[in-house]
Order: sequence, then structure tokens, then C-alpha cells
Amino acid sequence: MAGQRHTLIVPGSVLLALMTAPGVRAQAGPGSVPQDSATAPPAGLDLYMPAPPGGNRPEVVALGRRLFFDARLSRDSSVTCSTCHRPDRAFADGMRVAVGVDGRTGRRNVPALLNRGWARSFFWDGRAPSLEALVVKPIRSPVEMDLGLDAAVRRVADDDAYDRAFRAAFGRGPSAEALARALAAYVRSIRAGDSPFDRFATGRADALSAVEREGLDLFRGRARCDRCHTGPLLSDEAFHNTGVAWRDGEPRDSGRAGVTRQPQDVGAFRTPTLREVARTAPYMHDGSLATLEDVVEFYDRGGHANPYLDPLIRPLDLTAAEKHALVAFLRALTGRIREGN
Repeated sequence: MAGQRHTLIVPGSVLLALMTAPGVRAQAGPGSVPQDSATAPPAGLDLYMPAPPGGNRPEVVALGRRLFFDARLSRDSSVTCSTCHRPDRAFADGMRVAVGVDGRTGRRNVPALLNRGWARSFFWDGRAPSLEALVVKPIRSPVEMDLGLDAAVRRVADDDAYDRAFRAAFGRGPSAEALARALAAYVRSIRAGDSPFDRFATGRADALSAVEREGLDLFRGRARCDRCHTGPLLSDEAFHNTGVAWRDGEPRDSGRAGVTRQPQDVGAFRTPTLREVARTAPYMHDGSLATLEDVVEFYDRGGHANPYLDPLIRPLDLTAAEKHALVAFLRALTGRIREGN
């Protein structure tokens, strides 16, 4: 997959070190925002988050949270951002594909909206260049919320409480730019970590059971999971062709190639995070795999053959006991979700 991958390959021995504990921070980059003790992310995440200046201020996050749960951002006031990104589903929705206004269905599964403040790519195909661009696309999408941004701004501008909230957050009334910034600020506040794995990674040997530790050894060893699911996000944020999109020798979804127009990107999709993965079924970009057991079986077979299959995908020949251990470890990635601050 030349040109668009930029894959970060991390040896298994380094994976634990990358899952940093509170108090261990990476060097701050430009635009990074330090987290104080009241807003520090759950264990396992970087203490610094890339954000525009002022992007994580409490009044901006609070405004974004209100917008996220407001049905007025949809054409018929029937759905909200939280319809597809439900807090009780780890900010996924449990459906095979997205369902919007009038019961219209999309063609892709809703990804969990977790730890996106650290992300480098957005949507399954990477078509949004930033979090601010990502959050407004569902509002405008005819199969999701089906409302123009100008109409959305007019609706909130007619609400005196919203007008005051926008002025407190941005020093001016509602606008499309401010709406996007507020929603993005709230999404940045949605952070998942502090799982048994994170506690194990910081020295709690009893945080994982024996079978979960066996699953971890497989994850970073023979099962090769950490070649793509790596670092604090448990994702390399790159695009890989596993063959899920291919049926009977033909691609059912062009994936990343729909953005890059490069044939080698046909059927490639962004690596999803594995944090809270036990709570975000069904799986893959099309929701075609119902359980974690199905996912492990898919990779054990070596995916679906196609001309652009990622070279990292190959048969694993795991035993039934090893598959069970691997699923047990994946379930140990369920931790704590913090949002709104």
C-alpha cells in the first residue's frame, strides 16, 4: 500500500511502554494543551493533546456537549450526534451501519468516537483533514442529519441561551466556524483508558489474568495485532486492506481510494482503536463481523484475498485455546471513559 500508509510499526516489547501512565508525558508539540489533575486523561493516554489555541477551554467544551446532544442539528429534529455516538455504547451505536433521519441508512459502521483528540486521520477513509471538519459532515450528510450548516446556525442563533453561550465561549454569536470548534472541543474531551491492560502496563501484575496475559503475548507476538493496533490509541491511524471490502473478487467499497484515487488504496480503511472494543460491536467498516470471536477467526484465516491485500495480513493458524486467550485480552481493553471536561 504505497503512498498513503505511513504505518508506525512498534515492536511488542515497546507496546507496554507506549501505554503511558498519569504523570508520564511525551514531549509537548506545537498546539498541545497540558492537562491538569482535574482534566487529566484516563491512564494509558498522553497527558498532552494537540488542539487549537483555547480549544479545550471548559466553556467551549460545555457548549459543544450541548450541541452534541441537541436534535435541532438534524433536519426534522429526530436525531442528534449522540444517536450514532451513544455514551452507553462507548460512543458507537451497536448498529451494522449508521441510521439517520427518516430511517435512512449509510453504508459504513459507526466508529467509536474515542480519543480522537490525538488522531491523525478521520473517518474510515480519512476524508476529513481535521476534527473540526469531521464533526460537521454528519450534519450536512443527507443520510445522517440532513441539515445545511447555515440552517443549523440559524436554529441555535434563535435560542437566547445558545447566543449567550457562544458569546461566552468565542466572544461572538453563533457561526458555522464556532459551531464546528465547539463540537470538536467536546469530542476531544471523550477519552477512554484506565483498562486492566493499562494498569498491567504500569506495574500491576495482577491486573491481567493468566489467560489475558497469554492473549497479550499473542497480540504482540504470533497474532501480529500490534503491527497495526499500536501505541496509546491502539491504532496506527493508517489505512490497511484486510480484504473485508472484497467479495467474489470485487471491491464492495473503494475505501481510501475514494479519497486518494490511487488503485493500491482500493479496499483500505483506517485502523480503528481497540479501546473499549468489547462494547463496540459489530466490527469492521461495514459491520459485517458480529463478535470479537468472528474478528479473530477472520484474521486467523488471513483475511480475504485480493490484489491489494496488505502484506501484514496472513493466516495465523491459532489454536482454539489461543483464540480464546486473544479475545480475553481484547476484553481487557475495556476501561473508563471520561467526557465533558
